Amino acid sequence: MLWYIAIILGIVQGIGEFLPISSSAHLILTRWFFDWDPIIHRLGGNIDIVLDVALHVGTLLAVLIYFFQDWLRLLTHGLSTGIKTREGKMFWYLVAATIPGGLAGLALESVIENFIRSQILIIAVGLAIMGIILYYVDKKAAQIVSFEEITFRQAILIGIAQALALIPGVSRSGITMTTGRLLGFTREAAAKFSFLLATPIIAGAALKQTPGIIHNIANPLFLVGTITSAIVGFISIGFLLKYLQRHNFAIFAVYRIAIAALVIIVYVVRGS
Repeated sequence: MLWYIAIILGIVQGIGEFLPISSSAHLILTRWFFDWDPIIHRLGGNIDIVLDVALHVGTLLAVLIYFFQDWLRLLTHGLSTGIKTREGKMFWYLVAATIPGGLAGLALESVIENFIRSQILIIAVGLAIMGIILYYVDKKAAQIVSFEEITFRQAILIGIAQALALIPGVSRSGITMTTGRLLGFTREAAAKFSFLLATPIIAGAALKQTPGIIHNIANPLFLVGTITSAIVGFISIGFLLKYLQRHNFAIFAVYRIAIAALVIIVYVVRGS
């Protein structure tokens, strides 16, 4: 059963982390829908930690591998030339944009973990509202800013918006891509900047759990979760970047609203 759970959650994480649909919401809702929490808790030990760490490490590997060349250029220019080159500027833009979300996470993560993440209806409402906002902004916003034209001010605004991703249902990729579109980014530019900005955030979450990584790195369950989320995450990144070349975000907005409606119906039928 644990193998099955690790694979399913790995798939959910790999898709949800990079598509604008909220990985945290989908992980919580998947466990709730299939009533897996009692099974995981009954086994005790550190199963929850193993799964959580594995999923973060997997998606970190996915984004690092996919954007390896980009990050190599950004790091090289950022550390050697500062802001004298376009790549150097982008590196420091990403560093600066990471700070608001990082500070918000340190200040509010425990509150989110202890309250909002256990409120299924709040998650459903978050999914629906963000879906509506994503659809409206994407439909109305211009596409005039390419990835190479992103400014420091725009990067900071996206970084500030990223702090809202602490609320399950909002989605880190969803809020950053929506903010990018609001600022006039092309859909591809909004997605690429969002993915690059995800790297330090996911790395920070993984680094925070270093003891868990060291302790569980040889655990078969850890390996299954990591490999699954890494492979699916890599595919998801490539899919979205290609998809947005010819399509808009409407399908993701509709999906979010549909899932929110389904969750509310199941919640009412179950009575909890």
